[in-house]
Amino acid sequence: DFYEILGVPKNASDEEIKKAYRKLAMKHHPDRNQGETSKAAEVKFKEAKEAYEMLSDPQKRAAYDQHGHAGVDPNMRGGPGAEGFGGFAEAFGDIFGDVFGGGRRGHGGGRQVYRGSDLSYAMEVTLEEAANGKDAQIRIPSWDDCETCHGTGAKPGTKPITCTTCHGAGAVQMRQGFFSVQQTCPQCQGKGKIIPEPCTSCHGQGKIKKQKTLEVKIPAGIDDGMRIRSTGNGEPGTNGGPPGDLYIEIRLKKHDIFERDGDDLHCQVPLSFTTAALGGEIEVPTLAGKAAIDIPEGTQAGKQFRLRGKGIKGVRSSYPGDLYCHVSIETPVKLTEHQRKLLKDLEESLKKGGAKHSPTGSSWTDRLKSFFSG
Repeated sequence: DFYEILGVPKNASDEEIKKAYRKLAMKHHPDRNQGETSKAAEVKFKEAKEAYEMLSDPQKRAAYDQHGHAGVDPNMRGGPGAEGFGGFAEAFGDIFGDVFGGGRRGHGGGRQVYRGSDLSYAMEVTLEEAANGKDAQIRIPSWDDCETCHGTGAKPGTKPITCTTCHGAGAVQMRQGFFSVQQTCPQCQGKGKIIPEPCTSCHGQGKIKKQKTLEVKIPAGIDDGMRIRSTGNGEPGTNGGPPGDLYIEIRLKKHDIFERDGDDLHCQVPLSFTTAALGGEIEVPTLAGKAAIDIPEGTQAGKQFRLRGKGIKGVRSSYPGDLYCHVSIETPVKLTEHQRKLLKDLEESLKKGGAKHSPTGSSWTDRLKSFFSG
């Protein structure tokens, strides 16, 4: 199980999966395991690598969550032993650059670059909007170059200087036993430069945080808890690194009439006492308008009527779900004396007719007799 290999729950976030993989890869990397433990460490390293390759890809992870290993094309993943370690630095440098020296490097001075953090945004939508889709606008934070220092981070009239600790490399080499470890420079935090006099407007960051309007397309059929990914609209990267992504999480508002269950809808339909007894036709609401239901004579409380195709067509569904109408029989209230007399006369007439007028009550009476006699 890929989740067990990484030691994370099935609902783990992308960041949790990445951190778990980094921890295992550093623990079992061949450079850190020599001698008798090297073979076992190599197997665990390849397992962790395979698990991360699968769970870090949204499409592969979705297929694996739904169908397990059978849902993942074996030709799409590099199983244990498929790649060896030759492409390790190239494939995973962005994760282990600060440990093994394989990190991405900028084009000027060899500085290490880092991807920006992802952002999360909760969006509330109505049931109608979720069913039909919509185009929405949201306000999210953005970062623009500081107009005072023009993005340098230095006070006007001054400029950054090369870090004296790493000499502009952004990283320093440290010897640990029989191998060396490359770490982010503690002096410049990997930037390769130091700002003696920071800009007072941006405090040396070179960027100013602002707000921007983003157009978001909500697909028809989206459900509560689903996420929409907006690539590149997260926080900016460091030293020219790529920005993170924005994840828009859908929150479904409570509806006055309907309750959603997957692609199906449910609603409570009040039914008058006389209609339940005599039968008839009533109108019920749907998301597309009104629909008619034939109520058979003698309908009991709790009866359920199913309207096929009147639910919601989910984002991954081929056909829409159904609408389930649950009958709730209303008891008359605030009766006049004349109405009371009519009901009493009706009750006397029903009693004379025997159990045939009250199938549920007759069954209940029989069960009570059996219970007390036993």
